[in-house]
Amino acid sequence: MNFKLVNSYENAGEAEGLVVIIDVLRAFTTSCFISNNNAKQLIAVDDLETALILKKKNPEYILVGERKGIKPEGFDHGNSPHEIKDIDFTGKTVVLTTTTGTKGVNRSVNADEVITGSFVNAKAVATYILKNKPRTVSFVCTDDSYFDNEDFLCASYIKSLVEKKPLNFTEIKRYLKKHPCSYGYITKPLTKHAKEDFKLSLTVDTFDFVLRAKNPKSENITLKKLV
Repeated sequence: MNFKLVNSYENAGEAEGLVVIIDVLRAFTTSCFISNNNAKQLIAVDDLETALILKKKNPEYILVGERKGIKPEGFDHGNSPHEIKDIDFTGKTVVLTTTTGTKGVNRSVNADEVITGSFVNAKAVATYILKNKPRTVSFVCTDDSYFDNEDFLCASYIKSLVEKKPLNFTEIKRYLKKHPCSYGYITKPLTKHAKEDFKLSLTVDTFDFVLRAKNPKSENITLKKLV
């Protein structure tokens, strides 16, 4: 099994084989909570305009997202696992758009298969990789602001599980709490949910499923829960 690391959602087109799109803070943590709360469908879109058009055509759709960490105008919820963790989405279609995460999914045009990854389902992702035995696994770290941030460490952690040489998650968590990536969550919270969002996002194996992109080369990509 070969591993490839791709930095930034902008370079997701370089990813090949089984592609794991990682956005710990917070897109693919939030996505897991949405799916766990029984959303009928989760659509990942690239831009705000597409999300708002879908909402206009389908008023019952729920819009979740952020730009620069803040909930956009006209959206129902921010990209916040804490905000949506207790919301029942049964029978609902949720549209998600974020600054980097969902764009990474939409740009993975050369992948054989696309799944998402975060700490909250890291073991499930590793198990999925081991079960399917792809020749190549590409990790796309959507946030490239630092090369030792939460996305890169999540990729390393999942890889270590696949190789059965697990890294110490407690040490990773301790490191990230002092890392610049925590600034807008702990030091100077951007939103009222920021501190709790960080806490939830840095909790390991909350969920035992992966989210796989369906129709990854179409305009409306859905993320389907696989147990």
